[in-house]
Amino acid sequence: MPATPVCYRHPDRETCVRCTRCDRPICPECMRDASVGHQCPECVNEGRRSVRPARTAFGGGAAGRRGLVTRTLITLNLLMMVLSIASDGGGDSMAGGGLGGLLGGGTPLTQWGAVLAEWPPRFPVEGIVTGEWYRLVTAMFLHYGLVHLLLNMWALWVLGRELEALLGPLRFLALYLVAGLGGNVAAYLFSSPNAASAGASTAIFGLFAAVFVLMRRLGRDTSAIVPILVINLIFTFTVPGISIPGHVGGLVTGAAMAWVLAYAPRMRRSVFQSVGTAVILVALLGLAIVRTAALAG
Repeated sequence: MPATPVCYRHPDRETCVRCTRCDRPICPECMRDASVGHQCPECVNEGRRSVRPARTAFGGGAAGRRGLVTRTLITLNLLMMVLSIASDGGGDSMAGGGLGGLLGGGTPLTQWGAVLAEWPPRFPVEGIVTGEWYRLVTAMFLHYGLVHLLLNMWALWVLGRELEALLGPLRFLALYLVAGLGGNVAAYLFSSPNAASAGASTAIFGLFAAVFVLMRRLGRDTSAIVPILVINLIFTFTVPGISIPGHVGGLVTGAAMAWVLAYAPRMRRSVFQSVGTAVILVALLGLAIVRTAALAG
């Protein structure tokens, strides 16, 4: 009479069950449920390594569901607000400015980093037209007061996690930064010289547009996002002190970026998305150069 097989991992345990992949005997402790029968731990681990990670329709993976980029952007904006308040030594940096005193005033940090097309230059020389191109980026991380900051961070928290889960961390970060840059370039193009503007609103409006474009691409209902977008646009055009070019520019750039990310052909998705992003960046840079030449000419 043949001997009863023993578990290959536990030689002291007899068993009549075998792994459906490698046919080795396995005891109840080593059994892993499979679609058919049971598998041993090694075969299960091997199967996990060979299975391609699930991706969303836009290239996002499991990493995007953690919302790490959204949390990091919020943290960075909060840190910049702390530094802005510290640079002013308190003052009216938290409140006392526009919207009936709810918004804060400018600080040395916002003066350093806001979008500014100062011309003709005064002493000390400031502005993008004088070579301070970094302002097109730094402005999206600076805010005029706590209310300004909190409104934008709430919108980033709500929109960012959803978009990051759909797009993945890198694509979402590209969307945020390019939309913010587009809004700041628009503010540079169309705002009056010597008028400073700052805030994450340029990027936030880009996220609103992206949600609409991506939901349409997925065939989902967009009726919930449209009223919110309309309300924000009405707010933009009716409340004094808000950068209309910045908000609209961020909206348009975010929509363009979202189209590139959403409608990239699946077989060459990464290449199409990278090239599309590069084209948008080159266009924005070209517009900023044209504006600089016009002001300095």
